[in-house]
Parts: sequence; structure tokens; C-alpha cells
Amino acid sequence: MASTASTPTVIETNTGTVGESSDYYLAVGGQRVRVRYREGVGIPIVLCNGIGASLEVLDPLVENLDPTRPVVRFDVPGTGESPPSLAPYGFPYLAWVLGKILDRLEIEVVDVLGLSWGGALAQQFAFQNPRRCRRLILVGTGTGVLMVPGSPKVLSKMLTPKRFSDPSYGATIAADLYGGKVRDSSQQVAELFVRQLHAGSAKGYVHQLMAGSVWTSLFALPAIRQKTLIIAGTDDPIIPVINAKIMNTLLPRATLHEHDGGHIDLMVNAVVFGPVIDSFLGPTKPYRRKWSKTADVKFTPGG
Repeated sequence: MASTASTPTVIETNTGTVGESSDYYLAVGGQRVRVRYREGVGIPIVLCNGIGASLEVLDPLVENLDPTRPVVRFDVPGTGESPPSLAPYGFPYLAWVLGKILDRLEIEVVDVLGLSWGGALAQQFAFQNPRRCRRLILVGTGTGVLMVPGSPKVLSKMLTPKRFSDPSYGATIAADLYGGKVRDSSQQVAELFVRQLHAGSAKGYVHQLMAGSVWTSLFALPAIRQKTLIIAGTDDPIIPVINAKIMNTLLPRATLHEHDGGHIDLMVNAVVFGPVIDSFLGPTKPYRRKWSKTADVKFTPGG
């Protein structure tokens, strides 16, 4: 790793093997966070997951993105293999933690995709880091507490993480909860959740619920100037499509991609959405950037 210098030096990014993924356990901001980084060419895309889900459930999407595109995924504290936070947190703090993770990986500029709960984190990161976030993709998400909610009957099924720890239970509620392509085969959801190595902790899930219960982006959206792709399903029982239309109106540089699917079609129908995302982000190509952060951290994959 390069040492810190008083004058920023220009270095090539993405010097690892294209397509190679490594897991890291990084101590940042008082948290220990598992991160998976797929090396590639050009600007990485950071994937922010839905509530309670570990990074493995995003495998289908990653497999259907341009294989040369760098991808960063992580387990939010209390999900997957990241221990829960000692105290509750808010999205501004978590966006700061994400920035520190990128510092440790020596990544400066990123594109950010947020799914559902992760869409809130993605919006917050873009708002806090206008020069660091190039483009923003929001999938099946809304503006937090000030939004048009889904049916209370549907949302009540999300009060616990049981659907992650018990895939058979998840399959029984999947059609009503997620809609879209899942209605044709709830077993797909069970198989998707089996991919998770760990379902996370109840404490971590509560912290995620609490973060979402006190946050809204409604008044900040006009200040988010990044080019934004909003992907929304007309058969999404959790986040009604009207929320995407509201966000599309308030975000200055937004494009709405409406489809007839549901809440997690991004994963269960990734073969369709991977190319949509690649098209929005543009082709991968090498780039150079200035680096002035501390860059003398040694990583141990999987350790």
C-alpha cells in the first residue's frame, strides 16, 4: 500500500484481478463490518441491501452485472456476519461509516445502489457525499417515514426477521409480501434466503427498524444532484409505486424505470435488471484519480 504523503499523488485504481472477490472484516466507526469487494475496472458500484438481509442475497444481481465492473457489498451491523452495533444508529452515521469503509479500500468515487431499506442509506450517502457519489440507483424504496406506506397487513410481516432465519416460513408469506415474479414461485425466495450464511441478530434488526422510523429524505431530495435511476414495480406491496413517482418529481436529475414486477424482482429476475443498471452506469473504463487519504492499511481477506 502507498504511504501517506503531504502532497496527493496520482495512482491507478482497481489494481487487483478483474472479477476476483475478497471478504474483509473492517473496524470502522466503532463497528466491525464484513465487506465483499469484487475487483474490476473503473468506478465501483456500492450495493446497499434491504432490511435484515446479508450480502449474499445480492449474488444474482452481481452475477448479472458487467463482470468487469467493480462491486462493493457489506453487511450492515447486526446482519450477516457483521456484529450488531452496541447502540442504535441513524442513517447519517451509517453513511459516514460507509465512507470510512471506502477510505479503507482506497476507493474515492462510487456509484451507489440502494434496495428498499438500503435505498434510504443510498440517498443519505449521496446527500452527504455529493462529490464522492457519481450516480445513484434507487430500487423499491421511498422517502422514509414521510411516504405512502404499504398495507399494514403486509408491513406487519416485516416486524421480525423470521423470514430470513426460516426459509420455509419466508416462502409461505413471500407472494403477499413481495409481489411480482415471486407470485409465480415463492420457492425462489426460499432459495434466495438459503444463500445467506447467517440471518443476523434480532438486535441488529431492531436497530435497522429504529433507523428507518426517524428518517426522511423528502425535504432533501431537491439537493441530491446526481443522475438517479429509480426502479419501481407496480406490484410492490411494501413500497407502492406512487412513492417512486414522487421521488422522480423531486429529484432534479431522475429517470423512472417502471416495471410490472414486485419488491425483490431485482434479485429473482436479475437477468433483466442487470443490463438496465449497466446501461445507466455506462461502460466500464479505467480512470485515474488523486488519492490523499491514509493508505497504509494491510488487509487480510476473510480475516
